[in-house]
Amino acid sequence: MGKVRKAERRPPLNKTHKLKRQDWAKKYLKTDFSKVLWTDEMRVSLDGPDGWARGWIGKGQRAPVRLRRQQGGGGVLVWAGIIKDELVGPFRVEDGVKLNSQSYCQFLEDTFFKQWYRKKSASFKKNMIFMQDNAPSHASKYSTAWLARKGINEEKLMTWPPCSPDLNPIENLWSIIKCEIYKEGKQYTSLNSVWEAVVAAARNVDGEQIKTLTESMDGRLLSVLAKKGGYIGR
Repeated sequence: MGKVRKAERRPPLNKTHKLKRQDWAKKYLKTDFSKVLWTDEMRVSLDGPDGWARGWIGKGQRAPVRLRRQQGGGGVLVWAGIIKDELVGPFRVEDGVKLNSQSYCQFLEDTFFKQWYRKKSASFKKNMIFMQDNAPSHASKYSTAWLARKGINEEKLMTWPPCSPDLNPIENLWSIIKCEIYKEGKQYTSLNSVWEAVVAAARNVDGEQIKTLTESMDGRLLSVLAKKGGYIGR
């Protein structure tokens, strides 16, 4: 039997986007993706993605009651990374902080660099490639220069094609976590409670699941080339 699914939202791809996605795939086709740290942010709200929840009920039963709140009751911004079979984070962005270039770099300093990266060996740091998307706070001159001072520049900072969430394997991790924390239409009453649910769900994601995601990259690049830069399935 089928099941109710919400349509995926993706930015439209024009000819330039498709060409840049193909160029990206060709550039990294022979990359050892076990050395790439894939990063991204995710926003979780108290009410779930867009407050959307549906399900089957028995004949004669009443539909469950859901709270109605503006903007999903508010939410928490979460940052994480995955590399090989390891999860980095998740780390919570302080409530009320809007990530611009300065606050993004300070956030990375306080979380990623101080709590994870500095514990790694010199050889690991030498070989690691840092991936981030083209959000303004990520791709600005300020952030690029700041990362360069941290030793993450040139070939150690992956270039990223526009409109390409389908190419980032951490997007699949976000889906796994959201399915877990919002199962059965669950809602939350506080920002701390939804954050605790994210942490618990992340802890349940094992190394093999993460490895499956990071090892999918060769296939994703080949799919991009086969589709001439078009979107691929995730």
